[in-house]
Amino acid sequence: MTSKLLSTLPTDLNPQKIPQHIAIIMDGNGRWATSRGLPRIAGHPQGARTLKELLRCCKDWGIKAPTAYAFSTENWQRPVEEVNFLMLLFERLLRRELAQMHREGVRISFIGDLSALPKSLQTEMERSMAETLNNQAIHFTVAVNYGSRNEITRVCRQVAQLVQQGGLSAQEVNESLVEQHLYTADTPEPDLLIRTSGEMRLSNFLLWQMAYTEMYFTDILWPDFNREAFYQALLSYQRRVGVARRRHRRFGQVKASLSA
Repeated sequence: MTSKLLSTLPTDLNPQKIPQHIAIIMDGNGRWATSRGLPRIAGHPQGARTLKELLRCCKDWGIKAPTAYAFSTENWQRPVEEVNFLMLLFERLLRRELAQMHREGVRISFIGDLSALPKSLQTEMERSMAETLNNQAIHFTVAVNYGSRNEITRVCRQVAQLVQQGGLSAQEVNESLVEQHLYTADTPEPDLLIRTSGEMRLSNFLLWQMAYTEMYFTDILWPDFNREAFYQALLSYQRRVGVARRRHRRFGQVKASLSA
């Protein structure tokens, strides 16, 4: 099956069971480049092209909310040259792609501690979020300078301040309140996580939000993750979350049984 044949939803995928929110850890850009004798940074532009194609696929197949892990709080430890290249790449991509994404009805959001990013990049991010705020085709969220532990700590600090100021009692603190203060407060929890390049860990990504998310790991490096690979991920998801499983999905509960 080739990408050209996947412009519409494959017939063996059930449109009623398409995940609405997909979280993506885009891993393997550097290894993709070095395996071809190229500098590590050469993998990032190719990874960006893969992400652009995946967004089109999400729109074509009715997936409403993709969230991509673009830069973690730990990624600052990478070589300075690579970090600087990524920041410039993010900024150039926004300037180059915003108009087209806007025409296609993509709403863009950024989550993470954006205050640590270059001012010019912050400006482009703010502009892109403002211009696409009312778009409804898909809601594309990009995690930049994001770490889930940092996010949860930030929420704890905000809630503690409310309690300290007397606007909230300790007894009123519950899961719903915490979720209202997360970066993703206006987005449903992910149905599916996809991580490429063979790594099988969450790497501090959406730890609260993915408590009940199905997970799919593949050895494919991110720049090679095309529509066919995406199709295989969705097919695996639908096989695991079948009609019976979805009907009885327990979320930690035990189904009651009758004694003989």
